[in-house]
Amino acid sequence: MTDFSDIAPRLAEQAIELPSWAFGNSGTRFKVFAQPGVPRDPFEKISDAAQVHKLTGLAPKVALHIPWDKVDDFGALARHAADEGVALGTVNSNTFQDDDYKLGSVTHRDDRIRQKAIDHHFECIDVMNETGSRDLKIWLADGTNYPGQDDVRGRQDRLADSLRQIYDRLGDDQRLVLEYKFFEPAFYHTDVPDWGTSYAQVSALGPKAMVCLDTGHHAPGTNIEFIVMQLLRLGKLGSFDFNSRFYADDDLIVGAADPFQLFRILVEVIRGGGYGADSDVAFMLDQCHNVEDKIPGQIRSVLNVQEMTARALLVDRAALDTAQAAGDVLGAHGILMDAFYTDVRPALAEWRESRGLPADPMRAYAESGYGAGIAASRVGGEQAGWGA
Repeated sequence: MTDFSDIAPRLAEQAIELPSWAFGNSGTRFKVFAQPGVPRDPFEKISDAAQVHKLTGLAPKVALHIPWDKVDDFGALARHAADEGVALGTVNSNTFQDDDYKLGSVTHRDDRIRQKAIDHHFECIDVMNETGSRDLKIWLADGTNYPGQDDVRGRQDRLADSLRQIYDRLGDDQRLVLEYKFFEPAFYHTDVPDWGTSYAQVSALGPKAMVCLDTGHHAPGTNIEFIVMQLLRLGKLGSFDFNSRFYADDDLIVGAADPFQLFRILVEVIRGGGYGADSDVAFMLDQCHNVEDKIPGQIRSVLNVQEMTARALLVDRAALDTAQAAGDVLGAHGILMDAFYTDVRPALAEWRESRGLPADPMRAYAESGYGAGIAASRVGGEQAGWGA
């Protein structure tokens, strides 16, 4: 098996983007539990996200969600992020919380409503221009609940036309990444339900359009690493939204439900050239911390990704190739499992210390007093939350 010292330099290439909304209050349709110290505006969200990067060195960018993160001066927000040691990343659009979009947004039959949704994406591109962001990420709630409710082919045609207008507004160095989800909130069909639909739509647009893969947006039993492999093979994997799901789109801490799945995904990412400084694939978290503390939840998440990345890098590719070529089924499987079962945590703690980071970021945060400080100082105002 590959030695940890051989992979240590590659670990420094890892960057995991944090979602601003993960630092606000969130919950289920039954209840949102408020926590003391939750940010009241995007500036405080950025400050909290910066604590994760300060302690782990893994999270140099923060994704924004519009209109949740709208401010009067995005230049000032970008400068605040720089002062905190991070940068602003992906801009996420929102066409799922307006009454006009009940029957669709960019796929709507009503030209007025469809143009409203397109104009919102133009606004997001304006934000990208102010913040220096590269990616516009689009997730659509569009779909139908009943057979016959609408013409599903017509919706695909309108989707293609809308995406074309948005794509044509992008700058030379900007990208559109189209996320997919197989159900919810539409239950009969969603307009972008799978990687194939997303791939078909973005391929028609051009080289600046890519697929976003959310690890929680698949049917139970889906071989997600196969999809990762295929999109990398086709040159169309633009970004990840990392999270965990037990039943549906649970948005839990990545690696919590199935660490082995996360490992398998990262094996294919590395195999396909999707990891490292030379890769254009963006790694991002998309999680809702309903009962756990926000900042520690994000720290735990990026550490989980780092740990499984280290294990994936430890796979002895030469030995694996030899075993595969020889048809040695159990030998090849054993090589993969040897890497997965390697406890890399002590070596990662030493690696962090060698870079001036705390060996145990979770403990360092608990001892920093930052959580108690924001709980005491952030009194008054309205806490940010899902949808705000």
